[in-house]
Amino acid sequence: MAVDYTVIALYLAGMLAMGWWGMRRAKSKSEFLVAGRRLGPWMYSGTMAAIVLGGASTIGGVGLGYKYGLSGAWMVFAIGLGLLALSVFFSARIARLKVYTVSEMLDLRYGGRAGVISGVVMWAYTLMLAVTSTIAYATIFDVLFDLPRTLAIVLGGTIVVAYSTLGGMWSITITDMVQFVVKTIGVLLLLLPIAVVKAGGFAEMKAALPTSYFEPLGIGGETIFTYVLIYTFGMLIGQDIWQRVFTARTDKVAKWGGTVAGTYCLAYALAGAVIGTAAKVLYPNLPSADDAFATIVKDELPMGVRGLVLAAALAAVMSTSSGALIACATVANNDIWSRLRGAVSAKEGPADDHDEVKGNRVFILIMGIAVILVAIALNDVVQALTVAYNLLVGGLLVPILGGLLWRRGTVQGALAAVTVGGLAVIGLMWTYGILANEPVYYGLLASLAAYVIVSLATRPTDAAVLAHWRARLAGRETPEADPTPETVPAAVTG
Repeated sequence: MAVDYTVIALYLAGMLAMGWWGMRRAKSKSEFLVAGRRLGPWMYSGTMAAIVLGGASTIGGVGLGYKYGLSGAWMVFAIGLGLLALSVFFSARIARLKVYTVSEMLDLRYGGRAGVISGVVMWAYTLMLAVTSTIAYATIFDVLFDLPRTLAIVLGGTIVVAYSTLGGMWSITITDMVQFVVKTIGVLLLLLPIAVVKAGGFAEMKAALPTSYFEPLGIGGETIFTYVLIYTFGMLIGQDIWQRVFTARTDKVAKWGGTVAGTYCLAYALAGAVIGTAAKVLYPNLPSADDAFATIVKDELPMGVRGLVLAAALAAVMSTSSGALIACATVANNDIWSRLRGAVSAKEGPADDHDEVKGNRVFILIMGIAVILVAIALNDVVQALTVAYNLLVGGLLVPILGGLLWRRGTVQGALAAVTVGGLAVIGLMWTYGILANEPVYYGLLASLAAYVIVSLATRPTDAAVLAHWRARLAGRETPEADPTPETVPAAVTG
């Protein structure tokens, strides 16, 4: 394993070096949080694909392929569909808003007062998302070094916290681009063909496995529907995803670069399912489906290649972990802490960019330590991920999409939707169990009902607020004089 250890060590050292480089570039709030909004199409596509394809997509995707066959691709496929929908229909408008968080968008649309509550829900989502990625370090470092679970989490988490704290989004962008290349080579170009060949080719795989392993809907219609509801819609509204949209140089980069990344996700989904199916042929009696990735890498790949593919798994975990971490810290600082101490800030005067970079850096460090501690305390990645997406979709999907698509939505309706949906999801998870489908189904319906009923029962949003909202959607800082329905383009009417 000496060659493999060398490959991994060089990779980890490179991640820290990227963090140091990023620290020299992150001199303002914009550069630290959204890479100065300067990413071009190639870098934007690579980093967007890296953030959405994490440990769950790689290790979990192969595990689903091991358990269900080709239809195991549906979880990651739903992620790709969500990214495609976001990129084609919403990303250009989101990028033109020039904000830093989802809660800022809600304040713009509804005229304030939605930020703190929505910020708390988004913070809980991003925290749990970062935790799930951090837990995944235990699996990879156990294969690499046979480390105890806690030590593995601390080691992997510390590296991510270090480079994220140093350089913010610039460091994360550069490391994600490297991670995208490593994942592409390691998983798509090396592990996929080697796994199929080792399993005897597709003909042998079909002969060795039940027919259901090759049926596109073999995993079950209800499961596919739940994946689409949680992951496809979750891609539309997550702070970790939106913060990457904010890094695009132009709205066209956000639209077309995201479309390329979404298409890449579809290919990655199928690759993971095929690798898992091949692992089922080679190792039909593994104790856990999630062991399939590590087992096939450890036993079937040659020296050196094994290290690169394990580095690809680390890349997948680190890209999602770092993206969720900076999103969590951004929400905690800008949407919660800054608003709670707003009166003091008003007396002290506005902070300069240097102070804001320092503040956000401190919050990344604090949130990073919290993520590591929570990851040590939890054992189940799937449960943590389910809690994260249930809270996100049940609490925030309706007010966010409602604000973008329905002009009659009001701030009271948005607050009711967040509160009712969030509490309903928590209560239903307590009643039905965390992994049940009912919490997100009924929580989302409760959120929708509260949004529509309360919005219709309260006064419409002030015309000046809507005019300013339409102007920002169109890329202008201020509305044009006396816009009329005929002069406002349909695409930006909210």
